[in-house]
Amino acid sequence: MKWFNEPGKWSGNEKKLAVTVDPDTDYWRITHYGFIRDNGPFYFQEQEGDFEAGVKISGDYRELYHQAGLMIRIDEKNWIKTGIEYVDGVQNVSAVVTREMSDWSVVPRHNSPAAVWLKLLRKGDFVEIKYSFDGKQYEMLRLAYFPPGVTTQIGVVAAAPGKEHFNVVFEDFTVNELIINNE
Repeated sequence: MKWFNEPGKWSGNEKKLAVTVDPDTDYWRITHYGFIRDNGPFYFQEQEGDFEAGVKISGDYRELYHQAGLMIRIDEKNWIKTGIEYVDGVQNVSAVVTREMSDWSVVPRHNSPAAVWLKLLRKGDFVEIKYSFDGKQYEMLRLAYFPPGVTTQIGVVAAAPGKEHFNVVFEDFTVNELIINNE
């Protein structure tokens, strides 16, 4: 695995990665806000074909838009990030799909769980995102188009668009190729 926008302070590996997210970092393209940000820490591996990625995330979210999760990325104009985003004092399950311009969807929460588990399935021309608060029962968050037949970067991502650092821990990051049985 390797870094895109390596943070100033981190330790560990894909089994357990602790990151102090630097302020003024984010991923976003144009829509609504009129700016482009492509500078959050992203720890990834390259992956071809169909696969499922998963991770457990726990963070010390304090400031508006502190966020951590999974990202699948082709380049600066084609990516999806999903995870927890801190809005209105609680952790919201969030997804941003970017194809030239970003869109944003959230599942509003009324509490802030200790951790969230994410699964991201890439198959053919789509990505399916699921989340869980116990690591057992998963709910679907989003199904989105994603360009097929290209090598992607898949990994863990975080951002702190405001003025404060925040700490996040990613555990048990996995990527498993999907084997299609055509018998």
